[in-house]
Amino acid sequence: MMAAATSSLHLSALLPFPPGLVRRRQRRPPRFSALRFSHPPSQPLRIMADGDPIRKWILEEGGASRITRISSVGGGCINTANRYETDVGSFFVKTNRNIGPEMFEAEAAGLDAMFSTDTIRVPKPWKVGSIPRTRGSYIIMEYIEIGSSRGSQAELGRQLGEMHKTGTTDQGFGFHMDNTIGSTPQHNPWTADWVTFFRDHRLGFQLKLIKEQYGDNDLYAKGQRLLEKLPLLLQGLDNVQPCLLHGDLWSGNVVADSHGSPVILDPACYYGHSEAEFGMSWCAGFDPTFYDAYFKVMPKQPGFEQRTELYKLYHYLNHYNLFGSGYRSSCTNIIDSYLAVAC
Repeated sequence: MMAAATSSLHLSALLPFPPGLVRRRQRRPPRFSALRFSHPPSQPLRIMADGDPIRKWILEEGGASRITRISSVGGGCINTANRYETDVGSFFVKTNRNIGPEMFEAEAAGLDAMFSTDTIRVPKPWKVGSIPRTRGSYIIMEYIEIGSSRGSQAELGRQLGEMHKTGTTDQGFGFHMDNTIGSTPQHNPWTADWVTFFRDHRLGFQLKLIKEQYGDNDLYAKGQRLLEKLPLLLQGLDNVQPCLLHGDLWSGNVVADSHGSPVILDPACYYGHSEAEFGMSWCAGFDPTFYDAYFKVMPKQPGFEQRTELYKLYHYLNHYNLFGSGYRSSCTNIIDSYLAVAC
C-alpha cells in the first residue's frame, strides 16, 4: 500500500531477543501525539499494568522491570504506533481501537512465515491481544534502529529471491488464514492452480468490491471480460510453484537497518506466483541492480514483461477501493490494454 513515512527505531543491546523491526505504512499524515511517562520507580507502572495488557506483557514476559517512556512513532492511517522504552530495551507496539485481534494475528502469522525462511530480515512479533473494554487490539514487536539510507538494492533483490526460493508449500496457492491488504480483506483459501486463485480471490474479489462500493458497473463489466481471458493471458503457468510472498512490497515497507541490511515490513502474505510480488513496483523504486540480483536467484521466466501489468492491476483495484476513483483510470487502462490483445 502506498505511503510516505520515515521513523527512527532503536533496539537496546540489552533486549534479549533477535533483532527485528516493524513500522506501519503511512498513507496520510499521522495523527499521533507523543506520550511520555516520568515515573522513576517501577512500582507505579507495575500497578498500571494490572489493567493494561501491553504493559503487563512488557513488565512480565518481556522481562522489563519498568517502562521509562512511551512515545509515538511514524505510523499510518489505520493503526497507532508507539515505542515503549524500558530498562531492558525498547518495544514497538501498534494498537487499533476499532478492530479486533484478527488483523494483527494475520500480520503476525505472515511475519513468522517470512522470519522462518531465515533469508531476509523481518520484524519478529511477540504478542497479539485484545484491549479490554474496547473493540480494539494490539501487537507487540521488536524494535530496531533504522539506518540513514535504504541500503543496497542488489542485496534486497538477492534476499527477496532467496525468500521466494526457500518459502514454498505443497498445499497450493493461498495461506492458512485470511488477512488484509491495507484495510481491505484479502481471502486466501488454498487453491490448486494459480490462475483460478488469482482470478477469483484477487482480481475478481476487488472488482466485486468496486461494484458494491462505487456502483461502477462499467469497470466491473470490463473486468469480468478480462477474467474470462485470464487463462489465455497467464498461459504457460500451469506448473508454477507457489512461493511465500510479502504481498505488499512497496517503498514504504522496505527499509534498511543500521548496518545497511534490508528489512521488509507490514506484510500481506500468501503463497503465490513469484512475479505477483512486483505488483506494487509502480511505487517501490526497484532499480536494475535489484532485478539483476533477484533473477540470479529466481531466473526470469518467459512472458515476465507481459504479465507485469496484470499483477499491478490487483493493487490498483485495491487502491480504488481504499481511496476512491482517482485510481479508476489506471485500472481501466490496464484492463483495456489486455482486452485489446486477447481478442
